[in-house]
Amino acid sequence: MSITALIPKPARRAARNALNSLITQPCREEFDRQSFDRFNERPVEFGFVFAKIAQIYPKSVLDVGTGTTALPHLMRSCGPVVTAIDNVKDYWPTGMVNRHYWVLDDDITQTKLTMQWDLVTCVSVLEHIQAFDDAVRNLFRLTKPGGHVIITCPYNEREYCPNCYELPQSAYGQDAAYVTQSFSRKQLDRWCSDNNAQVIDQEHWRFWDGELWTQGKQVIPPVRTSPYQSHQLTCLLLRKLA
Repeated sequence: MSITALIPKPARRAARNALNSLITQPCREEFDRQSFDRFNERPVEFGFVFAKIAQIYPKSVLDVGTGTTALPHLMRSCGPVVTAIDNVKDYWPTGMVNRHYWVLDDDITQTKLTMQWDLVTCVSVLEHIQAFDDAVRNLFRLTKPGGHVIITCPYNEREYCPNCYELPQSAYGQDAAYVTQSFSRKQLDRWCSDNNAQVIDQEHWRFWDGELWTQGKQVIPPVRTSPYQSHQLTCLLLRKLA
């Protein structure tokens, strides 16, 4: 007989209701606090992630830089076993709690993880990491041979930018405590050559009417383009070669 069975039913019911209130009350407060700020890039990025999961059907997924999003919870609901990590101590100075999923405190630039996953996802995270080559190297080190890495980030085929928020006509971000880089073909080619990887799929998206990320007016809905047309964001599916 379990210890729980020894507790009277009314006491168990009261305890369950108390625990449920700890979950439902913050959810209700979050619901009541809603207000529209601006459109963001997540519909495009999450759409890419789940389209690729539908193609690959991985058994295991590592999500890097989860933050407070529900992304790992949604991926887990698709079947794979999901691990989520974020650099909580360094990137979140006041701390961070994800109410959707358990997030391990780990810095991808000097990760302590040792196992490997079928799929590693890094959604709108790499641009905030100044040691981004170290981060990418570990994304692939944590990927099984033949496995895949998904990266979404600000991107321009021709030009790397160390911080889009400092650009003239940048729409927001001037007071941000972190940088937002925009990568280019040069960085992408280096990531592939240094990590024995190849590009399986790449999408280019135009979110702004300026040249680089956050420059000018926002384009809503965003437009999928080509490498030769105006674009400020890319979604990448990369494979680690055996």
